[in-house]
Parts: sequence; C-alpha cells; structure tokens
Amino acid sequence: MCGIIGAVNFNDEDLGISQSALSKQMSIMGYRGPDAQEQWHHPSHPVRFGHLRLSILDTRPEGNQPMHLETEAGTLSMVFNGEVYNYLEIRKELEALTVNSQPKYTFKTTTDSEVILAAYAEWGNNCVDKFNGMFAIAIYNDKTRSLFLLRDRMGVKPLYYALTDNGIIFGSEVKAIRPLLKTLPSLQLPQIKSYMQYGYGIGEDTCDDSIKRLLPGHAMTINSCGNVIYRYWENKRPSKGGNLSRLGYDEAVAKARDIFDDSLRLRLRADVDIGVFLSGGLDSSAVVAGLHKLIGDKRQIKTFSVKYDIGEYGKGYDESVYAQQVSRMFNTDHHTYTMTAEDFESYIPEYVRTMDEPVTEAAAISLHFVSELAKKHVTVVLSGEGADEIFGGYDLYLYMEMLEKIRRIVTPAGASMIKGLAQRLLPAGNKVRKYAELVSVPFEERYRGISVYDESYHQRLLTSNIVDASDTHQLFAKSIMDETQGQDLLSRMLEFDTRTWLVDDLLIKADRMSMGSSLELRVPFLDYRMVEFAGSLPPNYKIRRGDFKSILKDMFKDELPPEILRRKKLGFPTPLCLMFQGPLKEYIQRRLLDGNKLGFFFNQSEIEILCQEHFSKKADHHRILFQLIILAEWVEQNHPSYLK
Repeated sequence: MCGIIGAVNFNDEDLGISQSALSKQMSIMGYRGPDAQEQWHHPSHPVRFGHLRLSILDTRPEGNQPMHLETEAGTLSMVFNGEVYNYLEIRKELEALTVNSQPKYTFKTTTDSEVILAAYAEWGNNCVDKFNGMFAIAIYNDKTRSLFLLRDRMGVKPLYYALTDNGIIFGSEVKAIRPLLKTLPSLQLPQIKSYMQYGYGIGEDTCDDSIKRLLPGHAMTINSCGNVIYRYWENKRPSKGGNLSRLGYDEAVAKARDIFDDSLRLRLRADVDIGVFLSGGLDSSAVVAGLHKLIGDKRQIKTFSVKYDIGEYGKGYDESVYAQQVSRMFNTDHHTYTMTAEDFESYIPEYVRTMDEPVTEAAAISLHFVSELAKKHVTVVLSGEGADEIFGGYDLYLYMEMLEKIRRIVTPAGASMIKGLAQRLLPAGNKVRKYAELVSVPFEERYRGISVYDESYHQRLLTSNIVDASDTHQLFAKSIMDETQGQDLLSRMLEFDTRTWLVDDLLIKADRMSMGSSLELRVPFLDYRMVEFAGSLPPNYKIRRGDFKSILKDMFKDELPPEILRRKKLGFPTPLCLMFQGPLKEYIQRRLLDGNKLGFFFNQSEIEILCQEHFSKKADHHRILFQLIILAEWVEQNHPSYLK
C-alpha cells in the first residue's frame, strides 16, 4: 500500500510542476509511504510521476516505483497503490508465454508491481480482468502518449484526478492535487449539500469543484484527443424472486465459506507481519476464526482493539470483553488501546486533515488510535469491512421493507396522521420518528433521501447558499435506483449502500486512518468473488426470519459461540452522544457557539437550538453536531475564505 501522484501534459507545454513542487505534495501524504519516496520525469515529454512506498512485498529498493517496462508498443511507466493479491498466479501465466522459444517476460523482483506492468503490456486495458485486489494504477505509454488510470472494483483504494487545459493531474489524495492546479478550486456546494444529507459526499464529485474521483470499478484512458471513462465491472444481482447461483441454502453457505477462505489465503501474502482488527463483533471475529483455520497454531495471530475510559459516559460502549473472549478462543496475542475523551478531542484537527474529505465518522477516530497501536507490532491488518453491505447486516433493511408494506396499504390521510403523531410524541433525532416521516414516500425516493438529520431541520438550519445548491448528488443516487429496477428491495438497498455508504464513508475511513499510521488494511469480505457470489443469492439467504447476515452466521456456526454470532453490532463504537453532554460539552460550546464562523452555511440560531436540546437531553443531536464540527474544521483547513 502506497501513495501516488502524477501530472501529464499531452502536448509539449511545460507542466509547470518542478521536482521540488511535487516533492512538497508527496510529503503532505508522506505517511502513505515511509519506506521510499521517489520521482520520475520523462526525458522528453511533460510527464512527472511520484510514488511513496510502504514496503509489503520484496522490500528491497528494486521494488520501488515508479517502475518501467520496455515493450515494442512503447515504454510503459507506472505508479501503483494497493495490492494485486493473485499476482503469483498471473506471473506464472506470463512466464509461460514465449517468443521464438524464449520467455516473453522475465522478472527482476518478487513484487506485484512488476507483474501489473507485464500484464498491461500483454493484455492492455483488459488486464484488470485478471486482477484480484485493491488498487489505484496509473500507466503512461510514451509511444502513444496516453495515460491509463484504473481503480479497483469496490473502491478500497482512492484515486482522484483533475483535468487541465492540456492534460491531467492525479493522486491518492485531494490535498496533494489541489496546490498543483494553476487555479485553486472553489468549494463545490452541491457536495456540501450531499455531506449534510448523508454525512459524506457521493458520486464522482469532491468538495473541490475541479477535482473528481475515479469511481470504483472504472477506468480512464486519456490522450491529446480527450478522455474516455468507462465502467469495467458491475455486480450482477437477480431479479425479484431470482437466485442466480441456483444453489440451495446449505450449498450456498459452503460455497461462501470456500470463497472467504481463499480470500483470506490470498490476503496473507506479504513479506511483513499481519494482524487483525478485532472488535468482538461477528465480522471481525469471523476474520480471526477463518485465519486460525488457515494457519492453525503455526504462528500466533496478533489482534487489536479499542475501548473508552470515560467513566459513566462509556457504559454500554465497551466491546473489549467480547474481543477478549474471541482472543482466548483462538489464543491470539491481543492488544487493546484505551481511549479517553481527551484523545478524541485532540485528534479532530488531524482527523480532518488525514481524512482529506469531510466525512462524519466518529468511529474513524477510534480506528486511528487502534491503527497506531497495531503499527507498533505489524505492517498489515485484516478487517471486517463490507460484510454488512454484502450480506445484509443493518436493521434499516427490515425497517425499509416494513415501511414499504405500510405505504402500500395506508391512505394519504393515514400516512399524514402517522407522521404527525410521531412528530408530536417522539423527540427530534429519534429513529422511529424519522422513518414515520417517510411512510408515504415511495421506496426509491425514501431510501436515497435518508438523512442524518430530520427533514424539519433542513430549511431552518441550512442557509439558502446550501439549500439552493443543485442536487447533483441526487442524480447519482437516482441513477443507482434506476439501474436496480426489477430487483428485490434488499438487493436494491445493498447495491445503493455498496456504492455510497461503503465506498464514500467506510472505505475512506479504513484507508485514511490505517494509512495515516503507515499501516496497510486488507478487507477479505470485499474480494470481488465474494461480492459477486453474495449478490447472486436471493434475499432470504441473507436475512432469514428477521435474522441478519444469516449466511455469514451459518458459515461460522461451528467456530464462534452464540453470544458472538447473535450479539448486536457495534464495531469500535464511540459514545459520542454522551461525551457531547459530558466531557466534550465545553468543546462543543467553544467550537460551535463561541465565535462560530459558519454563517455562509448555517443559521447560527439553529445551531444554538441544536446544542441546547442536546445538552439538556431533550433530543439526541450528536450526529449533526459532529457533522458541523467536521465541516467547520475542514473549511478552515481547505477553504478559509468561506468562513465569516
């Protein structure tokens, strides 16, 4: 896992980016590659690449990038972030190829990087069909003067770009690209609107108007004639009542376990030590159980967890007892970081800087501290992200199906009555109230319209600058709903969450917080074979008689105890609601009430009401308060001209 950055002009105009300028931007994300930081500039073309290396495979200097390969079709130059786990199998296939009875490809290292270059030389853009991994890849061909950009299927690794007058600038992080642009980008207000709705931005836009994301499962080819972005992978799901796998339930459980075990096997490939993030929930415990099955007692698994020490405010948020239980079962070398409210508060500015984009994810701060702990012992960790989104792990899915049934039988007057009763009897921020307000809304609009705040706050809290901004993020959300027409409700929700919440929140959190500690995080549940197989299954294999992630539970029913299989999910939880009423109350007052400069975005009087209601325990506004804090810090760091 590494960091990449590069700039290309497709005419002969100078880039205007010096070696020192690129070095400065590389240093901004230096945590991504502490082991080597190297640059390359094409001798006659305006092309400059930079690479920051966290050494995982073949840690010798020969494995450093940028990496080059001479071919008849031109010299290929590459920077690459991530891992292609099945590189050994691809390498074997390439080594079998001959020209005039001589090997067509020979390799000087044991890295996956060298295999990727040879695969591209052999199969061109279609090389991605061979890759199983997490990756962001940039390859320049100096004969065709073209650039190929590629991002992994699930979006585990980030890749951003900005089109310029004569070319492109790309990189692993927005903040590394921004200063290299001739004109600094303005704030993208529609993405701020998306952030206020979901707690993160969705789609290809970022909060900087000239910088975009290459979406998961997409590739770009660009040269002097223009650029083409295309989707090379999508997850096929069955239509209503369908079962693309054609397997019975028990057969599906067995096959899912086989795929998962092989996913783990591939993700154990490294020349450095590997550990596991263990929260004590089903997903991370399954990773430990699966890993123990593969390696047995050959070596002791290292596991890492976090808990809070905030007295009475932390009751009900300590998962460490479950993590310790799983650790004892599999005899892991277990380490726990004990967090305080002071840890949380002090890290917020650095959290915003490292996350790069505004994302409201309190658990990410816990993830930072457990990553710092893990880095003292290992260089790679396995984690359980993705299981909920492919197997159906959220109670929201049942609520949505229940609401759809109610909507079909209730009259408009009845829906209005339900909504009115909920607003009168339940406090703002209450989950049941939020769903009751949506009872008359059609499924597509309801699901993509779910917000972190009550609808009633929308007009009151946000200024016209945000309210009147275009709803471009909703066009992306609608496109997902349109694509999934004809599928069952659960499949549609899983697809939506996989392409929004998973990639734009959970995987950003996982990448930034682990890389911020120079730690590689691997996600075995998001092996594309597992994602495709889960997607092919009918909904009642995932949620059976109200039981979430049924197939995953049955995959591990002989290895994990019932209290782990059945317990309510938390996942490195953060007692934010209680901390904002207790040890962090003064921080909230100082950040949001005393000298707040967010008048461009929000009505200050409404912020005061939110704080008062939360402090008095009249309502739970911790999510939106944290959202405001993160946006305030992000704007201050990146677009201070919008503060007033």
